[in-house]
Amino acid sequence: MFAGCGGLSLGFLAAGFTIEAAIEYEPNAALSHGVNFHNGTERHTKARDVSTPPEVLTADLELGPAMDAFDVIVGGPPCQAFARVGRPKLREIDAHPQAFLQDPRARLYLEWLHYIETCQPLAVLMENVPDVLNHGGQNIAEDTCEVLEDKGYICAYTLLNASFYGVPQMRERMFLIGYRREIANEVNFPEPTHWADLPSGYEGSRAVALKLIRRHDRSGEAHRYIYPPEPRNALPPTVTVAEAIADLPPIYAPVELEAGTLRRGARRFDVPLPYDNRRSVSPYAALMKSWRDFEAPDALYDHVIRYLPRDFELFARMNHGDQYPEAYRHAQEMFKERLSGEQQRGNPLHPESAEYQLLMKETIPPYDAGKFPNKWRKMWPDQPARTLMAHLGKDGYSHIHYDDEQARTISVREAARLQSFPDGFRFCGTMNPAFKQIGNAVPPLLAKALAEEMIKALRLPK
Repeated sequence: MFAGCGGLSLGFLAAGFTIEAAIEYEPNAALSHGVNFHNGTERHTKARDVSTPPEVLTADLELGPAMDAFDVIVGGPPCQAFARVGRPKLREIDAHPQAFLQDPRARLYLEWLHYIETCQPLAVLMENVPDVLNHGGQNIAEDTCEVLEDKGYICAYTLLNASFYGVPQMRERMFLIGYRREIANEVNFPEPTHWADLPSGYEGSRAVALKLIRRHDRSGEAHRYIYPPEPRNALPPTVTVAEAIADLPPIYAPVELEAGTLRRGARRFDVPLPYDNRRSVSPYAALMKSWRDFEAPDALYDHVIRYLPRDFELFARMNHGDQYPEAYRHAQEMFKERLSGEQQRGNPLHPESAEYQLLMKETIPPYDAGKFPNKWRKMWPDQPARTLMAHLGKDGYSHIHYDDEQARTISVREAARLQSFPDGFRFCGTMNPAFKQIGNAVPPLLAKALAEEMIKALRLPK
């Protein structure tokens, strides 16, 4: 449920599960899911609302009675689905189905619970942002566990960082697992496979998310939270950005702009770009090219980038790790140099002239450097990337390529690599919808680690 393009689905498929059905409202994401997991079969590619009754879904897909159709239900209602109605606990919302009349966003959560109630899966997995542990003073994961326990499940939740599981991205998310009491009496989360020393910002974000947890620990009100398994220094270091994308064909944005091959307009996936076989391939990149059933094609069609002519030179000047304030200073230096060039050519520009204002507009980004410190970031080649967000589809400045000569933001395929989607995974739609699908997804390698842990519980007797 809330399947997106299929990050969770791919991980569970790789761990040995079969993907029988998916519910996704956004048409491009639903199409991507159907193309990748059901060969584009029409009934699997259409967008569906979560209000689709389980009986209707299983009948449409010829899966038999809803109660017998699924062993596991995975996904996560969007955070706004947990809106409180008069500040009740989620279990109280569950007990009052008409609550959504006061706040329609609560309906998403109710429909998720309805599927669990009707289908009686052996296990459930929920994913969400860390802030659900402290959402306006409410620990949504804890309350969700209470609801599920009332329905016969044993539950636990934790925070996991994707970089500890082989994903070249420092992405932290909350995961909640529940099993029917008849088949399990404890919940475990996967052990890390990689080690990394995360930046202080991640520790700060985690501290905010865990503020309620730590307070409740003293009163015993957060007993369903499990502290995540810690990575050991002896583990392999986490995968870096360069290991993830350096083998992909280079795109020299300034060169393509000058040649006229990079133009304004929608980026469609209709131009093949062959791999550059002269480039070395890391073990991670080799995995992305050889993933079973999603092997790399002969050429890439989604290795496309945004048209940002004002900023290509600026990207080249930025240092690794630079954010918007540093980029703004670089832009001011460039503007002074261009003014000086005009002066030397005998064309001094007056600050109030139209030429001066146009040159400034073509050189300096318009955002306040004090208000948007994190809007831009040039990636380090020797570290994992920072969290990919859905708004990659709007600008992409949060992930500027580390290569000065390429001087651009990352491509769709590079974003997919950073999220651990294999090269044979197809994204439907144009560039912007594809970026959004990738940014919204659960990294498949992290999903695989969770699925492998869950399949142990499902296969072992209690």
